[in-house]
This record gives sequence, structure tokens and C-alpha cells, in this order.
Amino acid sequence: MHLNLKNTFTNLPADPEKDNYRRQVLKACYSYVTPKKTAKPSILHVSDEMLESLGISKEESQSDEFRDLFTGNNTYPDSTPFAMCYGGHQFGQWAGQLGDGRAINLFEVEHNQQHWAVQLKGAGETPYSRSADGLAVLRSSIREYLCSEAMFHLGIPTTRALSLGLSGDEVLRDVMYNGNSAYEKGAIVCRVAESFVRFGNFEILAANQDHDTLKELTDYVIQQFYPHLGAPSKETYLAFFKEVAERSMEMVLGWQRVGFVHGVMNTDNMSILGLTIDYGPYGWLEGYDFGWTPNTTDSQFKRYRYGTQGEIVGWNLFKLANAIYPLIGEAEGLQDALEDYKDNYIQRYNKMMLEKLGLSIAFEEESAFIQELEKALHKTETDMTIFFRLLSNLKKDKSQDPLTVVKEAFYTFDSITDEVKEQWNNWFEKYFDRLGLETDADQDRKEKMDKVNPKYVLRNYMAQLAIDEADKGNYDLIEEFYQLLKQPYDEQPEKEKWFAKRPDWARHKVGCSMLSCSS
Repeated sequence: MHLNLKNTFTNLPADPEKDNYRRQVLKACYSYVTPKKTAKPSILHVSDEMLESLGISKEESQSDEFRDLFTGNNTYPDSTPFAMCYGGHQFGQWAGQLGDGRAINLFEVEHNQQHWAVQLKGAGETPYSRSADGLAVLRSSIREYLCSEAMFHLGIPTTRALSLGLSGDEVLRDVMYNGNSAYEKGAIVCRVAESFVRFGNFEILAANQDHDTLKELTDYVIQQFYPHLGAPSKETYLAFFKEVAERSMEMVLGWQRVGFVHGVMNTDNMSILGLTIDYGPYGWLEGYDFGWTPNTTDSQFKRYRYGTQGEIVGWNLFKLANAIYPLIGEAEGLQDALEDYKDNYIQRYNKMMLEKLGLSIAFEEESAFIQELEKALHKTETDMTIFFRLLSNLKKDKSQDPLTVVKEAFYTFDSITDEVKEQWNNWFEKYFDRLGLETDADQDRKEKMDKVNPKYVLRNYMAQLAIDEADKGNYDLIEEFYQLLKQPYDEQPEKEKWFAKRPDWARHKVGCSMLSCSS
């Protein structure tokens, strides 16, 4: 197996200490570390698309060499695996040094004029593991593997996944942090992205007042990933920040469009390239609910709930602005960029919602119109994915009862009160008025709506079904969902059973309704 290595990140300052023990790392962007050898490694699934992107053949992916490399049991020739140093604000509070506690970066690859950083998640301890073991378990690894690939096909900026493997080791975990620890199957995901640099990489250097390394890191990111901005300067740094804000906004609007809730939007989980990164306690809206978060750690204050994700991205950008301020020395441009983010987010959110509704003509009352819809969706438990997908079947000639068209999206349609029905009918009257102004025929509008409203997403209960089967040694559902989610906007009639509301058994089941950060 030949890979075209082109390492760039390791040109930045390295931690001079080579031994792998927990420590505070200063004036360095990373520490060298070797993945942990495992008892009996095996590969469960491989992304055919990422194989092609990295220049690896299908035959090579079935080799012992591939297995050992991407489970951490061997290192590629002339490569120097490392863990990144970064800090972060966790749930709004500065947490100090964090770093890659269970991620080990293997190398960078260039293929077909594309640049990829390749890392293993769950491959053992690093200097940043703190009190943790640096390992991962099968359930969380399945969720990360499937979701990162699913998000890519939904058109949302994301890290990718190359492979899902078993370590052959048992890993002790307390799933709900309630004192009930148990051994689970250890697993390793190979993650791939253009870069895994996060907001926190900048924050830790600023917090340590290491402005020299901060400048080196910022110049590297601009030259490597934002070269169109030109040579480093105060103006370039400000332009860089504005583009990071734009990319981050595009990412979170994608989340809102499809009902994805990240669950742990700490600044160390914010990609400097605007990619969805770190699939921990994420979830998909089942009932449309601005207040829902999948994270048990966040269940009291719900900082990272669905309805605040756009706002939290803005807050995280504020912390990034503070981190790079020493390179600029003037606050005004950064403040203006943050205000622009707030203003533009509202406008872009409304535009996104109108696209989901099949409306192309903007109007003054659009914010109120969208808010009326959202209030109605909250009145009765309503499946977000099914509602918007079925709405595209509505004809603008008023020949159908609109509530009947979307009936299957409601969890308790028969118990909807007359008051709520009236609220829905009032909104639908306004919707029909807006549709009457559109020039598209019904079928043309449906095709446009179906391109932004997916039919299939990785519902929480679906991921849990795949996990339950994998625990028994059956990996068929991993493959089925991997293929299904490659075409989330297509009808796929043979897969219709996955276009369904959450079953009752999943309403309060661990892994379907709430998740922890336990890995």
C-alpha cells in the first residue's frame, strides 16, 4: 500500500518531550505519540469513497497491512504520529489545556490534488488524556462512523470516516455517569479531514501568552487552507476570521436545516475550517423541539439545545476573536465581524426555512410567518424530517386538506385539539397565499423542496439498532445504513421502512433519547 505523504502540520513547533505521560505542554502545537497495540484487531467496515479519496484500492483495504495501520497496530514508514495541543471553553467556562486525549494523528496524504489529515480515535493514551484511557467503544464508534459519512451526503461540511475497527480489547465505561460501569467492546475509527485544527488550538496559545507560536499556527492555517487571502498581515488575519465565521455559519445552518443537534459545542469542538467535528452525544430531532439536547451533561441548562446552536457558534467565534486579537491589536474589525454574523445568521436562517417550504420570493413578514410555523410545530409532537418531506406533496390549488397531507408526521394526530387545528389552518392559509405567488408548478416545487428536505437521516433509534446488532456480532445494519444514507434525498422505495417516526420503545431508551460524553 503506497500513500503519498505530505505532512505540513508537523512543521509547527513540537513538544520536545517524547515520553507519553500526562503533562502541561507549552510553546508547542503537538506532542509525538505512538498508538497502542491491541489484542486482536479487525476491520468491520470501510468507506469505499474515502478509500478512493486517499488512493487506497479495495484489495489493499482487505490486507493485514491496512488492518494494522488503521487500528494503530503499526505505523506507516516515515510517519510520526502525534496528538494536538489545544484548550477550550466547555459549557461556557474556560477549561484550560485539553488536547487530543483519545485521537492520534497518523499522517497527511495528498491524492488527486486533495489534502487529507488522517487520525485514529480510540487508539490509546496521549499526554492530553488527563485521567482517561484514550480508548473508545463500539457504540460511540458506530455512531461517529455512520454519522460523519451521512452528514457529508446531506451536503453539510464535516469530517469524514475511512474505517471502523474492533480492537479486540474490553473497555470499561459508565454510560450514564451513574456508577454502573461495565466492560464494552473496544473500537477505533479512522477519521479523515482536510485539517483537524480547532478554535481551541488558538485559544490555548493565547491563554499562555505564547504569541510567537500563535502567529506561526495562524500563518500556517492561512497559507495551507486560506491561501487566497494572501500574505500574513493584520488585514489578512481579520479577513481570515471573517471567512471562518462564514464557514461556521454555513455549517450550523446545515445542522438546523436537517435537524441535527451536535450536543457538545465547546470551542475545542469547533473546526477552523467550518467542519462538523467530534460526533459525541449528538442526536437528530424526532419531535420538533427547540429545547432538545441529546447530551445528559447538558440536561439541566440545555446550553447546546437545537434552538441555540446558531447563537452558540457566534459565542464561540467571540472566543476565537479574543484568541487572535493579539495578532491584530485592534478590536473594531473583529467586533464588526461578530455583529455581521448575528445579523446575517437571522437573514440566512429565514432564507433556509423558506427554501424548506418551497418559497423563493422573500417578503417583509417572513420572520413572523416562520415563527408561526415553528410555534405550531411545537404545539403537538411532530417529526421534523417527515413533516417537511411530506409538505412537498401539497398542491397549491387547495384541493387537499393540508393537515391530512402531513398527518403521518404527527405522533398523536387524533388527539390534536380544535384550538391547535385552528392554529395550523391559519398558518396554512398564509402558506397557500405565498404559494399562489410562486411561478413553479407543484411538481417543480416538490423537486426543489426534496433537495433540501432529506427523506432519510440517521435517526437515534436506527443507530441504536445497528449498535445492538453489532454487539451480537452482526454488522449488516452498519452496511445497510451506510448505503441508505449515501442517498438521503432519494425516495429509495425498498428502504421505506426507515422513513418512519421514532418507535415507542426508543422514546426513553439510553442511546435513543439521551447520550453522555462517556465515549
